[in-house]
Parts: sequence; C-alpha cells; structure tokens
Amino acid sequence: MAIRVKIPTPLQKICGNQAEISVKGATVRELVDDIEATYPGMKERLCDEAGKLRRFINVYVNEEDIRFLSGDQTPLKDGDEVSIIPAIAGGI
Repeated sequence: MAIRVKIPTPLQKICGNQAEISVKGATVRELVDDIEATYPGMKERLCDEAGKLRRFINVYVNEEDIRFLSGDQTPLKDGDEVSIIPAIAGGI
C-alpha cells in the first residue's frame, strides 16, 4: 500500500530534501512508524515522548484534518495523500 506524504520544508532535510515521499501504513500511526524506519529522526519531530502527535503538528488525510476523523488511528488506503503541516504562530 503506497501512501503519498507531503513533507513541509523544515523537515525535508531529514527526508533527503524530498517534498513528497511514498510510505506504507494502515493508519496514520503506522505511517509515522514507517516514515521513521526509512527516515530516522522524523518521529521525534512529529511525536512527543508518549508517541502522540505533537499539538503543533497538523496532519491531513486527503485534505481532512485527522483531529476530526480518528486521530492517529485514522485508516489509510492505497493512493491516499497525507499532508504534514507544522502550525504557524505569531502575532503583534
């Protein structure tokens, strides 16, 4: 099962300067584990010490926020597109 994952610019260095990678996983959690197996160091940037996705990391499956689906247990299927988007904060 191939899932396309869009990698944000700040994390592309870990993935060999690729903006998009192809990995496997039946759920978002499995996808993160597969990314880590191929690109060591990525999981610590995406997940906290307990293995949960960090609050400031937004993950979308086919343009739907996983927070409104099943979180990291959101099921994936062949051909899905996952976007990893770090939250942007700021203000005046």
